[in-house]
Amino acid sequence: MYISDLHIHSRFSRATSKEGDPEHLELWARKKGIHLVGTGDFTHPQWREELKEKLEPEGNGLYRLKKEYQIQDGMTPDNIEPRFVVTGEISSIYKKNDKTRKVHNLLILPGLEEADRLSARLEEIGNIHSDGRPILGLDCRDLLEIMLETAETGIFVPAHIWTPHFAMFGAFSGFDTVEECFEDLTPYIHAVETGLSSDPPMNWRVSALDRYQLISNSDAHSPGKLGREANLMDTELSYEGLWKAIQTGEGLEGTIEFFPEEGKYHYDGHRKCHLCLSPAQTKEYQGRCPVCGRKLTIGVEHRVEELADRPEGFIRENARAFESLMPLPELIAQATGHSAGSAKTERLYGEMLKTLGPEFEILRKVPVEDIQRQAGYFIGEGIRRLREGQVERHPGFDGEYGTIKLFRGSELEDTQGQISLFDGFGLEVSSQTEGEQEESKTALQAEPEQNPDQLQPAKSSSAMEENRVTGKGVEARPVLNERQQEAVESIHPVTAVIAGPGTGKTKTLIEKILYLIERRKVKPSEITAVTFTNKAAQEMRERLERELGNKRALKQVQIGTFHSICLDILKEEGENFTLADEIQVKELAQETIDTWNMKISVRDFLSEISLYKSAPEERGFNDRVWEEAFSHYQKLLKDRNLADFDDLLLRALSLARFSEDQDYKKRFTYLLVDEFQDVNPVQYSLMLEWAKGGRELFVIGDPDQAIYGFRGSDSQCFNRLREDRPDTRMICLEENYRSVSAVVDAAMAVISRNPGEARHLRAYRGEGEKIRVVEAASDFSEGIFVAKEINRQTGGLDMLDVQSGFQAEIERRQRSFSDIAVLCRTHRQFRILEKCLSQEGIPYMTVGRGDFLLDSAVRGTVSFFKSLEEEEPQTKELALKLLWDLPDTEVGDSVYQEAKRKYLPQIKKHKPEKILKSWQEDMNLKKNAAVTRLYQTALQYSTMEEFLRDLSLGEEGDLIRRPQKNYSAGAVTLMTLHGSKGLEFPLVFLCGTQEGTLPLEKADYPTDLEEERRLFFVGMTRAKDQLILTYAKEPSPFLEDIPEELALKEKAGKQRQEISGEQMNLFNFLKE
Repeated sequence: MYISDLHIHSRFSRATSKEGDPEHLELWARKKGIHLVGTGDFTHPQWREELKEKLEPEGNGLYRLKKEYQIQDGMTPDNIEPRFVVTGEISSIYKKNDKTRKVHNLLILPGLEEADRLSARLEEIGNIHSDGRPILGLDCRDLLEIMLETAETGIFVPAHIWTPHFAMFGAFSGFDTVEECFEDLTPYIHAVETGLSSDPPMNWRVSALDRYQLISNSDAHSPGKLGREANLMDTELSYEGLWKAIQTGEGLEGTIEFFPEEGKYHYDGHRKCHLCLSPAQTKEYQGRCPVCGRKLTIGVEHRVEELADRPEGFIRENARAFESLMPLPELIAQATGHSAGSAKTERLYGEMLKTLGPEFEILRKVPVEDIQRQAGYFIGEGIRRLREGQVERHPGFDGEYGTIKLFRGSELEDTQGQISLFDGFGLEVSSQTEGEQEESKTALQAEPEQNPDQLQPAKSSSAMEENRVTGKGVEARPVLNERQQEAVESIHPVTAVIAGPGTGKTKTLIEKILYLIERRKVKPSEITAVTFTNKAAQEMRERLERELGNKRALKQVQIGTFHSICLDILKEEGENFTLADEIQVKELAQETIDTWNMKISVRDFLSEISLYKSAPEERGFNDRVWEEAFSHYQKLLKDRNLADFDDLLLRALSLARFSEDQDYKKRFTYLLVDEFQDVNPVQYSLMLEWAKGGRELFVIGDPDQAIYGFRGSDSQCFNRLREDRPDTRMICLEENYRSVSAVVDAAMAVISRNPGEARHLRAYRGEGEKIRVVEAASDFSEGIFVAKEINRQTGGLDMLDVQSGFQAEIERRQRSFSDIAVLCRTHRQFRILEKCLSQEGIPYMTVGRGDFLLDSAVRGTVSFFKSLEEEEPQTKELALKLLWDLPDTEVGDSVYQEAKRKYLPQIKKHKPEKILKSWQEDMNLKKNAAVTRLYQTALQYSTMEEFLRDLSLGEEGDLIRRPQKNYSAGAVTLMTLHGSKGLEFPLVFLCGTQEGTLPLEKADYPTDLEEERRLFFVGMTRAKDQLILTYAKEPSPFLEDIPEELALKEKAGKQRQEISGEQMNLFNFLKE
């Protein structure tokens, strides 16, 4: 028979002892009498390295501490040599079935090699460096699948399953069944951890748990807390023996338990109001605290009652034995009147271990007479009562530990003149323990035995509503409103729809296409829909597919961006060229600048070239040097058979003007253009050329969201269309279905400062919360605020957060990570924000093209796979140069052909992620961070063709770098304001709303204040429920445009007042 404690934490977890190292864990395992202890925290890289250094494998899946690291203190018994098994706890916070879930799971592995492999997989998903118990936005089912793929003989145990905030059956964020949590992988769950606040009899009441082994562990955050709960096992001391015991029950003899009442969440209650209630009392008060009116924290006893289908006292068949104990230092403290952590208690504890043996031996087996001879009457008597269950129980609630009492104060007053060991150690016996003395000084705690009539009756439900955040109106709305229906059914030759943010622009566009196909019986092949990003095009296809259910018809609809449609058309026409990548364009620009000795940056040169190409009549060069430089740049492209993005449009425009191909023209019979406000002059001309001879042109957009002026777009495009096509029918959508009115009204107040006609936008939803404007002392302080606020908004990331005042958020709502976006003006602002989010353990993903695409290995990789699709000599040459540093000679071609033979067949068979994973290994690029980011980006795609297209043509919002495999891991989204257009989130942080950043000021160029204001407007209107604007230093002038009645100003670092007015205290009721 041996004792195991498998769920513990090292010093690398939050709020843990600095002594959480292998040496002290081994020392305390000997003190306690524990034979097998978990390592805890195997995901943390530094902890794994320390384990490898200090532990040695036994060859049976277990480890022992190397002799040179063992601590000998002269008091701890050394008749036990504890073993270690690799374990770790992972926190999953994610959204499932429209509810935020927070579940902790214990993973037990057969070795450190498996820990390395599994950790590598998890590192692709999220941050495993900041906390020994990492927080991942990963579904528990997917986490289980990853473990099974990585360590087939691993053991997966839902941890402390009843804990209210972070558990499988938790009242606040758990599930009602194991099957709902783990779905098809439920059969791979064989055991559950009962947790400190429940014992086996409570779990026996739930018949759904009959097929699972019940295990108990300490979840110790310091070595001294080892063994608070543990397992009794009669099996071989090896990983195989442990596996059998947990997975099959063979050799699992029973458990050592906390008294469940001592757990922090046994009963219901509200800690701030010193209120502890039984489940029956909670029901009487309708789940609301009678002191402050907020929701009570539902305890384990209550939650068990909800899920139980058996009466209290039921004993399940083949029930295993269990023993309820308390730590020996606490018992000594009660018997002597000193605190458990006092030097006197510690000294007596050490002497008892030295003379009587390990703690579990003393508590469970050493004869009471022997204990009394060595340690005195009261300690022996306390142990006797403990073994027989003769204890007084005061339940814990809402994060407050309960108390288990072995003696009444009067008993300790009358020692009947007995001599005890206390005299020998110079200890005095107090009639009250230090804990009792402290309790007498503190506020009264309402015990569950208290008569409920003493408490104020629960408020009515209407009164309770006053304590809730108001403003979320009715979500339901008509399928289409009158204006949307008018747009959809319009048969005018030209229809222009001005659709403000949240007015259902995308829905209107989708319904327009469906109306054409289903009601007007238009051939799908005659419809072209132009989107601004490839992502928007894909989403449109998916939504149409859901509605139409006819993939064949959908494939005939031409959907894409201007660039992707133009590229397809030109390739169909047989034009032979290669689309230049960003580095190639920059290299040619730099060569041109050097040749003509120009004093300009590459970026600004390319911007001027692009603007000139998009509108040569309006932006003609008055400078001979510029004219020569432009011609030189174009010649460099032509000599290399390259085309840049602008050339792509210009070539397609030329084709549109002169083509006589009727089939070509038919595809534009019904032309629909999304985000019309962002078209540049060439795209505008293309649109009109495509629409010539067609029947209907339908454009939709919002001039107040025109944010690409640096590319030539013009917010006056709607006016220009009316001038060019006087038959245009104008329709305005003015109902905002996305945001609460506080957000809409504030955003409209800001954008109304721009010139133009009066704007009209009404919020369909309720008033909502005021916009928060938060001032920070520095950029770093701003980042810390954002991270802490996300922690608060998600209801806390661990028990400490829950106990630190997040009750209001838990009651009001719990955001999931995927509900939250952090928006910035520039990519540079992400650096500090990412650091702060990582430090807080918050999973996030960045959206944008990113610098990693400029890495030579990435460019070579992309060029190689493009060459397999295009078979263009330029891409092959670039791949050879960047990857193998070889020219396209016989030797180079031989190398290329060998790689081609392997990967060409894979392109049609496998997803990009599988191909790139093999590529990383073959090319020895696994340690290349940029290639790893490329791999992470590929995870979002199902075909290599789509992936390469987005790399070549994608806008900022097209590329998401999410460190995960094929698992939907919830994460906070970080993106620029430009990248956020078209998206929406329940909670939006708009950071850096300060002078110089928004509006953005550049030394060489005047600020376009109107466009910067439009950009700010776009950012504000991404928020559905709540908008938080943050700044450091001087606030942005745009903030002054927000009416005072819509904004709540605060300073970072100052605690928010959750409820105005004075909080009522229990004494208010007792006095009445």
